[in-house]
Amino acid sequence: MSDSTGDQSFSHVKHLREIRDGISKELEHMTAEEAYRWHKSREYKDPTLRRLMSRARPPKPPRSEHETAHALGLVPYPKYRPSGVEWLEDVPEHWEVRRLKYLVSINDDVLPENTDPGLTIQYVDIGNVDHRRGVHSFESVTFGAAPSRARRIVRHGDTIVSTVRTYLQAIAPIRRPASNMIVSTGFAVLRPRLALFSSGFAYHVLNASGFIEDVVARSVGANYPAISANQIGSIPVATPTLSEQRAISRYLDRETAKIDALIARNEVLIERFKEQRTALISRTVTRGLPPDESRKAGIDPHPTLKPSGVEWLGDLPEHWEIAALCRVTADIRSSNVDKHVRSNEIAVKLCNYVDVYYNESIDSQITYVHGSATGRQIGIFQLREGDVLITKDSEAQDDIGVPALVVEHVPDLVAGYHLVLVRPDLQCLYGPYLFRALQSDVASLQFTHCAQGVTRYGMTYPGIRSVRLPIPPLMEQHLIAGYLDRETAKIDKAVTLARQETDLLREYRTRLISDVVTGKVDVRCLAGADVEAV
Repeated sequence: MSDSTGDQSFSHVKHLREIRDGISKELEHMTAEEAYRWHKSREYKDPTLRRLMSRARPPKPPRSEHETAHALGLVPYPKYRPSGVEWLEDVPEHWEVRRLKYLVSINDDVLPENTDPGLTIQYVDIGNVDHRRGVHSFESVTFGAAPSRARRIVRHGDTIVSTVRTYLQAIAPIRRPASNMIVSTGFAVLRPRLALFSSGFAYHVLNASGFIEDVVARSVGANYPAISANQIGSIPVATPTLSEQRAISRYLDRETAKIDALIARNEVLIERFKEQRTALISRTVTRGLPPDESRKAGIDPHPTLKPSGVEWLGDLPEHWEIAALCRVTADIRSSNVDKHVRSNEIAVKLCNYVDVYYNESIDSQITYVHGSATGRQIGIFQLREGDVLITKDSEAQDDIGVPALVVEHVPDLVAGYHLVLVRPDLQCLYGPYLFRALQSDVASLQFTHCAQGVTRYGMTYPGIRSVRLPIPPLMEQHLIAGYLDRETAKIDKAVTLARQETDLLREYRTRLISDVVTGKVDVRCLAGADVEAV
């Protein structure tokens, strides 16, 4: 192309861009419906102009601001006014905005110091509550043996809000409590003034995401954030008339119950998948491959079994062995590398307890904690492909003995504190098979048996070394590990899908509560939306 032709082409495109920009300015002064109709009526004959106008993204068909709400049978109120509160935004014109302390009384009743020490109470602490399940457990204890914070008396219709570790969102309604239920002083007990504030509506307001975020934002402290009861009382909330509050409460009770039922169904499904996964692993590492898989691999599909000599293990294929972990490993070490960075040590990437507990595989994609170690520690605890890590201690007994496989060598990565490094003897033990064997009931029963502790559980080093596992021939270990990788991947995919659905349901539940209690939608005369259809 000559320079003159190029200049003409450039001028042509520049002219077309000016046309496009002029059209855009015209569209600015039209309503959405007018702009859409105007744009659809145009026929751009010039191909360059057609391409430029396609990039301009013609306006979408006009949609109602509450189109999704309309699809669910939810509509906005006729008129709104500014609330002056960030998390409430605009509220229905007839709603009032008041500070919470004018609608509830706070911490009315406490157990006196001279209470009979032998009185049995149902004690509820922060760990017994979450904002989704409410009060899900309690500890039965005498007053004399209870913590000094076991003091607050609750009644039917109250709502308890955690004032410490507020990020845990420990908020729960109190419904027909036992006469001896006592909650921690770490809660603010909010009792609605029933002439102004319905107890059902109050609970949903206090569960709104905006209210919870306001509580967390007002909390003070980095490691142990807390808020005073007075600060909670100063948070503004929006309230309609009492009859409307009751209507809203009835609607939300009904719809959240439907959502909770779906969530509960998914959680049961997830637990069954996990049980199926554990059963599959346990069966395969104690009996071998299923017959069809054995035939494909060219090994005996029905091996003769022999007594293992261990009651909880049962029979094993006769060509397998059973051996203590220390007999089939090159090294078993309890790590002493912590998260402190010391100037006289070498900087390392530290694989810690959380990395193992939430990840079955340790590879280059995992997140690490930075630490430092001596040259001797690096020589011992630097991870190699095929190593297996085990969680050694935890506050919960179920969290100990969790294994993770090192799938590739990552430079400068060492095992951190709370972990045990198990390095297989490659002459008789394949790392991925060891990982699967440690996931089985065979191993978890022994880990539980050797665990010690009261408030924190830990496995002894001799106990870990003496854990006994079935050991098939090396070739069979490779086949079993490959088979379990394929089969558990299918189950893991199903678990992931169920979790995603659960997360969406929880998100919908949260948004529904927030939209209704802040007046974004009007549910007073609603017959009922089909949550399952949503």
